[in-house]
Amino acid sequence: MSTDTQTTLNLKDARIAGALYLTIAVCGGFSIGYVPAQIVVAGDASSTAANLMGQLGLFRLGVLADSAVILLEIAITVILYQMFRTTSPRLALIAMVSRLGMIVVMGINLLLWVVPYVLLTQLMGLNPADSQAFAQVFFEAHALGIYVWQLFFGAHLLALGWIILRTKLVPLLLGWGLFIGAFGYLIQGLVELTFTDVAALDITIIGLLTIVTISELSFGLWLLIRGMRGNITQSISTEL
Repeated sequence: MSTDTQTTLNLKDARIAGALYLTIAVCGGFSIGYVPAQIVVAGDASSTAANLMGQLGLFRLGVLADSAVILLEIAITVILYQMFRTTSPRLALIAMVSRLGMIVVMGINLLLWVVPYVLLTQLMGLNPADSQAFAQVFFEAHALGIYVWQLFFGAHLLALGWIILRTKLVPLLLGWGLFIGAFGYLIQGLVELTFTDVAALDITIIGLLTIVTISELSFGLWLLIRGMRGNITQSISTEL
């Protein structure tokens, strides 16, 4: 059942959400994209351990950036729910729960990331080779954990994209970009977690992730600059 309702989207909330989006993009790109590439060497536990101990400053910055992402994600999840709960309560709830699930996995993943430091610096009754081997396992588990939270994030973007397409308060192109691009996160997560290697899927994933990355950044910029087209009021068919 649905009904028409007059809905106003708050300009201040929109701009805060836009600022959070862009801040998360910067911090996340650093902690997820840059830092692991500088420390972790696939299949080489000794080199990984040497990189970690030789770049502790970078490691700690990565932990701080990851922590910031988690805290900011909580804020943006609540704000997005408040922005859209009147227009699409069910979809807004799905989007919120999915993103909260992602945040929980991110927290667990951060713990996996710091355990190797403990293994390599604390007396654990292990010889150096074993400590390095266990540290490598935790780093690899952390990498897989990223694909787990991507599943939750993909579900969030599906709901968010559909909300945008329904309300038309944000440019529809962004809604389509988020909705279609969400399948990039979902497919990549499933492919990596099932250890599937299909070249055609890799090409598809790259294309979809490119779309969703551009759409997410554009959505954040649009919210920050345009503020949901100002505090406009529209008659929208609302799900009950």
